[in-house]
Amino acid sequence: MDAAQIFRDQFNPQGEAEAKWLEGLFHFVREHVWPLMVGSDLTCPTDDEAISQLSASVIKRIQGTIPNSRMLPVSYTLTCVSELLSHQRLACASYPWPGTDRERAATPGRRVLPRERLLLMGRLTHGGNGEWMLTDASGSVVCEIVSPSPLWMGRLVFLPHWHYFPHNAVGQEPSEPRGHVELIGSPVLLRPGPTQQMSVAPAAGVNSDPVPVKEALSVVYNRVRGQLVSVCGQVASVCPTLTISGMSFFFFTLSEDSHVLPVLVKTSSKLWWAKCMSVGECVRVTALCVSVLRVWGGNNILCATDRSEMHKMHDREPVEEAAEEEAETSQPDSVRKRSSVISYQGTVTEVVSAGAGLFVMDGKLGLCLAYRPEMSRKLRVGDELLLHRVHFLHRPCPDYPPNVLCACLRTTVTVTKFSSDAAPATDRNCPDDGVLQRLLVERNLDVSRYLWTCQLCAGLQRSLLPSASQQCVCVLSWKLMEAMSGRGPQNRRNIYVEMLDEPHACPLTQYGGDRMQHQYTNLSELRESLEEDCWASLSLSSLLPPGGGGLTSAQMNAALSWSSRILTSDPAFEQQDAQALRQRPLLVVGVLELPSGSSFHTLQLRDCKGAVACVFTETNEEDDTDQSAAFNTAWLGCLVCVEQFTMVTERYIQSDFPSYQHLDQHKFITYKNCSVYLQFSQKSVRILSPSVAMQNHLCEKGAESEEKMEVASCSVTATTCVSVVLRVEQKDGVTWREEEASFSVKATAIGPLATWGRDPKNGPIKDFETGNESTVTLLCSGVSARWFPLLQPGRFYRLVGIGVNDDGEFRLSRDVALQVCHDWKFYTLRRRFHSSANVAAPFTMSQVLDCRADVVCFQGLVTERLNLNDKTKDAGNENIDLRLTVCEQSGRSLHVYLNLNQKTYQPGLLPGNTLLFSAFRRRVSRSGRVYCSNIAVSWVAVVRVQDKRSEEHMPAPIMQLALWTDRSRTVGRVKGHLVRFLFMELQWKCSTCGRVYAQSACSGQCLSTSAFFDSTAKLVVEDGTGEAHVRVAGTLVRQLLGLSDLQWEGLQRALKARGTLQVYPHGRSQACDDDDLLHFLLLCARGVNALFLTCRREFQGEEGPSHIQVDNRSAAILNAFVTSRHPIHFKSIVIFLMIE
Repeated sequence: MDAAQIFRDQFNPQGEAEAKWLEGLFHFVREHVWPLMVGSDLTCPTDDEAISQLSASVIKRIQGTIPNSRMLPVSYTLTCVSELLSHQRLACASYPWPGTDRERAATPGRRVLPRERLLLMGRLTHGGNGEWMLTDASGSVVCEIVSPSPLWMGRLVFLPHWHYFPHNAVGQEPSEPRGHVELIGSPVLLRPGPTQQMSVAPAAGVNSDPVPVKEALSVVYNRVRGQLVSVCGQVASVCPTLTISGMSFFFFTLSEDSHVLPVLVKTSSKLWWAKCMSVGECVRVTALCVSVLRVWGGNNILCATDRSEMHKMHDREPVEEAAEEEAETSQPDSVRKRSSVISYQGTVTEVVSAGAGLFVMDGKLGLCLAYRPEMSRKLRVGDELLLHRVHFLHRPCPDYPPNVLCACLRTTVTVTKFSSDAAPATDRNCPDDGVLQRLLVERNLDVSRYLWTCQLCAGLQRSLLPSASQQCVCVLSWKLMEAMSGRGPQNRRNIYVEMLDEPHACPLTQYGGDRMQHQYTNLSELRESLEEDCWASLSLSSLLPPGGGGLTSAQMNAALSWSSRILTSDPAFEQQDAQALRQRPLLVVGVLELPSGSSFHTLQLRDCKGAVACVFTETNEEDDTDQSAAFNTAWLGCLVCVEQFTMVTERYIQSDFPSYQHLDQHKFITYKNCSVYLQFSQKSVRILSPSVAMQNHLCEKGAESEEKMEVASCSVTATTCVSVVLRVEQKDGVTWREEEASFSVKATAIGPLATWGRDPKNGPIKDFETGNESTVTLLCSGVSARWFPLLQPGRFYRLVGIGVNDDGEFRLSRDVALQVCHDWKFYTLRRRFHSSANVAAPFTMSQVLDCRADVVCFQGLVTERLNLNDKTKDAGNENIDLRLTVCEQSGRSLHVYLNLNQKTYQPGLLPGNTLLFSAFRRRVSRSGRVYCSNIAVSWVAVVRVQDKRSEEHMPAPIMQLALWTDRSRTVGRVKGHLVRFLFMELQWKCSTCGRVYAQSACSGQCLSTSAFFDSTAKLVVEDGTGEAHVRVAGTLVRQLLGLSDLQWEGLQRALKARGTLQVYPHGRSQACDDDDLLHFLLLCARGVNALFLTCRREFQGEEGPSHIQVDNRSAAILNAFVTSRHPIHFKSIVIFLMIE
């Protein structure tokens, strides 16, 4: 009979199952546990007897874990460490208690670990970095334990309740552990061990009596070489284990009253102490030596030796927690704040980003562990944590909860209870290898910027191309943060100062609560929100001028047919009250690319979520302060960040409202649509990832050597290419024929065709590319028409035909147009020489008004846009007629009429933008007024977008009317006195036909039942040097008369019966049909004393009136005359009513 059968018979098995289980236990102990006992002081004479005793001890301990049960756990399988690591592929839990299933099933809303009936036993050992290990003869596995006792180290144990998680991290090295075990509760010791007591025979040179912290400090200050000391004190903090240059170490501090003593542990055999120490416990550490820590300014510090031991004196003492007071909550967000240091215990309720060290505790507190090294065990939802000396921050970042706990290197983070969740959630925001955390260790970065970087990284990971790796996105987000904050790479953190200095100082001590941090949004969300908000915020009455009730039905529907909603990315420059809800500036990231679809007028910005059209202007190479339409093809393919831009939503409405009173009834809207695009300039763009062409452009712009530029493009696939260098002389507008867009370009080839072995892109012009110049016409149609927004007259381009040769289709001829194929490319070249035949510069406004040319090219600032029809429905044969008022700095202006359809419509035709009008016909009206209109070859480009940041709101100088004619190029204000009223008419008009509406009926043949109130007045203003006749209408009449809103409404009611009232001069006095109303109006007019008019001179001929419209705030039509021969253009009117 062998030893296994003898052992089996000792327990009198009740069946074959128990007999086999007992034999299996004996063989398991002999094979996997007994080898761990070799070399120990055994009391048993033979190995079989010792194994039998150890196996019996195992059965006794196992039965002791099951309350009121003496049965053998035959349903459980004994497993060794190697089998657990190799065969268990899924996370699991093992526990012997019968009621645990019911307790775990009662956990609401969480998926618990599946149960496996496995038994684990072995010896508790330590690894090289201080981790606790469970070891048997087959191998070792990392064992995570809550508050382990130092007496457990090296002991044989049985694990009654544990969780197992296989290690499946991406990029794991083969030498790394393949999983870890979490011990729930305490292990069961299989053999008795020594009790904790003082050493009877201390080592040589060791003071056997422990000294308190205060006395130990004097030993540290008065260092004696070779002296060893034992210290006892209360644990104040336990810093995380760090590994630098292959050496692992950690610090802990002992305190006594107000004295603090740091201790360094760098001996690999003592690193496991970090898991045993708990804040508040009293410990005794022996055999400490005094060393010099040079990285800490050469200060002395106690250091553990190979002979050191750590013993717990007694139970932990309570530690006072700092009050959670935040005195800075009332301070402005831009002010630097100081964090509070507290202690906190709670449960992890959300894993925001394990790779970035961001969590949520108790559903209300943010937790940031990024300023510490990554924990060996990843936190899961349900873990209970105890945090000592953690920083409490109030509103460090608007993207996270208002209150955030941030752990620094001195914070002690202890897991007090492991979660029973099945597995940690997949981290979609940041990579698991902690790229951002490693960058944070190297940079002394403010926590507010770090949290914003993490949020930006999460957004970019979802919106950039799927091929972009998480590591690249993290580094990209970090660089973007440094660029946005205006700070370059910061100095490295001094981790020793953070952990050891008193008073404590770390990157979390102060932080900035800047609420104006940029908010990243992807292009799809931005577009959808703008489209939705443009209709949700629409108020039809706001689209009409003040006193819009004075418009006929046709005028009102025409005014509603088009409107725009312009928002800036920075709400600080918004004037609309509706934008107060958005407190943060926006930020978008995407790739600039050529247009697609039916729009060939603008570039577009794209990410993997969507695309949006953009009006993009560039900075001229000759003058950095000047802007021009986009011309550089190197921008194509660049990943850019746009930090300051304008969001434009153009609304198109087709309606049939009968009167102003029906605006709240949307049933009269028969059609509505909107278009969304962005406006920004090159100054607001940051290049995150340049294209190869942009790299060449930047190198050449930076005067780099030609060899370096060749290296930048050496990775291009070798393909035969033919190219020619062109200077664009003229470009025609886009035309549509049979649903295909096309345009032609007249250019000058400055040299012959060149053959390349690869795509030359925008490299410097070679000598063999220049020579005799020739004229060529390019025809771009279909897909190649998308190059339209980047081909600008006066610019140099290299046209590259990929896969063709000079004998084929790439032929230059003066008589035959060259058809540009869809796969040919244009590359913008920097100017290396001046053109012999420069392209004519655009006309100024004065030149257009004074010249006699039929077709002109000019540019100017758009001050007003007026739609001339309401046919905005998307139909191929319906046009959009609009009139733009364009002016220049001198004050002269003219009207430009555009007849467009949905395909030729140009985004960016907005007031405030500067436009370039090419090939427009100059016309003269019957009254001698000059205006321009588009023809088939006309095109428009935006050369400067409105920038509210750079707008100067300086008031115009005050001018005298007599001097106004001498200073025709000056915008000024005129302070004048009201001399007299020349004419005034108050009238109720029919909403349909515009005739007088009296006695609740139209005076004409119209059957309309709605009317509106209209008022006009003509007055004389003089300033002592000259006079001006001014005609005002609408609400300005009420302001001139000084009437309140109630008085104005009463006047309207008094006139409703008769319908009209006229006041006109009668000799030196005024006459009226109603003497009572005349007396009332004269009394009101006596209060008007002075007017301030902001004016601008307008040249429209030698004589004749100027018909202009004031700004939208006044929304009235003025007819202005002066006593001299030149009229005055009243741009806007600001009225101050002054009482004598």
